[in-house]
Amino acid sequence: MATLNRLAILDDFQGVAREMGPWDRLPPGLKIEVFEDALADQDALVARLLPFDAILGIRERTPFPAALLKRLPNLKLLMTTGERNRAFDVAAANAQGITVCGTPSSGAPTVDITWGLILGLLRDLPAQTASLRAGTWQAKGAPNSVGTAAEGLTLGILGLGKLGTRVARVGQAFGMKTIAWSQNLTAEAAAAVGATRVEKAELFAQADVVTLHMILSDRSRGIVGASELAAMKSTAYIVNTSRGPLIDQPALIAALSEGRIAGAGLDVFDREPLPLDHPLMSCPNTLLTPHLGYVSRQNFGAYFTGAVEAIEAYLADAPIRVLTP
Repeated sequence: MATLNRLAILDDFQGVAREMGPWDRLPPGLKIEVFEDALADQDALVARLLPFDAILGIRERTPFPAALLKRLPNLKLLMTTGERNRAFDVAAANAQGITVCGTPSSGAPTVDITWGLILGLLRDLPAQTASLRAGTWQAKGAPNSVGTAAEGLTLGILGLGKLGTRVARVGQAFGMKTIAWSQNLTAEAAAAVGATRVEKAELFAQADVVTLHMILSDRSRGIVGASELAAMKSTAYIVNTSRGPLIDQPALIAALSEGRIAGAGLDVFDREPLPLDHPLMSCPNTLLTPHLGYVSRQNFGAYFTGAVEAIEAYLADAPIRVLTP
């Protein structure tokens, strides 16, 4: 029978892992330690993780490249919340004899956050809330102080997959026209969900709101650059709840700072956690959230229950949800 002695749960920023998982199902001899901070320095991370033979990572908060894995000779079981993790070098882990497992997850919370950002921007909700608390009834003078209704606007969706489709249907319920583009999207596939397939340049020129729902890869990195941002209307917004590097962030910062687009709603960034001195922190007309797309009670319950299941299966010599390269 397989054995495990110490489990590290990483990057529990909100301090909820212990209360939201059925950890009492695990053998009493398995010591669990939860870390609520993120370590970017690899030497510090190795020093922290070296004693552990099981590790649970929450999404891509801590990457596990081959160079890090080689320095963790005690590691037997590496788990990720969710069904895949592009920040884990699964091939390197497997070559080292490490079993890599995933957990169940739901993409629905990302749709919620997407629409929270879109509506917050369109109706100027953060500024109006702050104004009310400061004693002013209906803020004056801000670029979008009157607000813009979603009905009748054009929603441009980059990536009309599972999440993009759900976002499109919400937009249609608001009375928005939906257009979409991705490298492999066909006109027929777009029409099947009530959207119109357009070319990339047309999408940026026509959309009042652009929202990204693509996987980060070599092909999609920087897919929104200076030319795409320049094509947008000055009254248009861009929203990203997928991955920060999909957008060329220096180009986005310039567009926002110069007032060339109306604003941006961002849940993901090129660096996470986002440093306080990051230029986006001081950009005008932005609504920023700390990568909450997958953060919900339902999702975390599924994550941590799935991690317990993965440990139980590993200890029974029958690993489940094993990830392959």
